[in-house]
Amino acid sequence: MYQKISGFSDEIHPSVDEQFQVLQKLGITYFEPRGIDGKNISELTDEEVASLREKMTQYGIRVSSIGSPIGKVNLKEPFAEHFTLFKRVVEIARKLDAGYIRMFSFYHDGGEVWSSEEREEVLARLREMIDYARGQGVVLLHENEKGIYGDTADRCADLMRELGCDSFKAVFDPANFVQCGQDTKYAYEQLKEFVAYLHIKDACMEDGRVVPSGAGDGNVEEILKRLFESGYDGFLSLEPHLGSFEGLADLELDDKMLDLPEGGEGTFTLAYRALCGILDRIL
Repeated sequence: MYQKISGFSDEIHPSVDEQFQVLQKLGITYFEPRGIDGKNISELTDEEVASLREKMTQYGIRVSSIGSPIGKVNLKEPFAEHFTLFKRVVEIARKLDAGYIRMFSFYHDGGEVWSSEEREEVLARLREMIDYARGQGVVLLHENEKGIYGDTADRCADLMRELGCDSFKAVFDPANFVQCGQDTKYAYEQLKEFVAYLHIKDACMEDGRVVPSGAGDGNVEEILKRLFESGYDGFLSLEPHLGSFEGLADLELDDKMLDLPEGGEGTFTLAYRALCGILDRIL
């Protein structure tokens, strides 16, 4: 089985011990920390970070990427305060030996239309964060997310053409592209040279509903096949979103899952098995 499988294990349970026990059961040795014992990873104290590191050692779990909230704020918000949070996330990443930090490219109030001034502000903020990350030896991974500047394939490609470097690469999230009405094969062609990380999540174009990988319109199997044929050996991070979990309301601006079964170990395992089925067919 492919070894670099990770996941947002806070979708299993708020307790990190519960999270790690399920990961152990599934044979997964990485996780993407986001919710840790009811707190966002960015909010942990030094003592809580040290405790998390001890539990990681105890369970044999390592970090694939920090699942940070950086860049998931409106451009109207003061950047100085957000940059301070960003520096704290970088500090936490270094304490946990994490080489990657997942982040976003800001919201605005203008719907799908972004002004040239807003684009320049996004680029300026990202450029400052990239420069800082470079000096700290971490890589920022931009995730395509509905409503931010980099939600469509073309705007993600714009960011990568302008800023892509060893310290700024792309997360490819098929379900998020589907929920933006994007053809994921087109998106992959636009971004393939920049993709350094994959979120394993699928969705239906008709209504944006999140479904197990391979059951939607995200072309997950085809994308994975193309990636592996190109020599990809990066992480595949499960973000099931197949049911409600504690903290979901704070993470989803446009929730598509309230009518689905309750999340937890069962739905995380379902997502893992769906991925394993795809990998068995293409590897």
